[in-house]
Amino acid sequence: MPATKRMRLTNLEALGHAAECLRTLAHPHRLRMVQMLLQDEFTVGELAEACEIPSHMASEHLRLMQRCGLLESEKDGRKRYYRVGEPHLESIMQCIEARFGIK
Repeated sequence: MPATKRMRLTNLEALGHAAECLRTLAHPHRLRMVQMLLQDEFTVGELAEACEIPSHMASEHLRLMQRCGLLESEKDGRKRYYRVGEPHLESIMQCIEARFGIK
């Protein structure tokens, strides 16, 4: 009997979506933003400052992660606050931090 008949495998469509989201995360500024957002909510300006990039670049990174369902945002007056929308991001970041260390 082929090995695949005994294994539990995720369907390829779901794996394709997972790969797209992992590609979206695969950027140092986005990973830094996720690290921060796992600890609290932040504005674009605060995230941009922590990543040492202009606000418009931070906005684009946030938009890509939000489109993938990784983040959520809420407007409060003139400010928009971002937070983690995908609870599994914490496990992913724990793996990254365990492998590459927190510097």
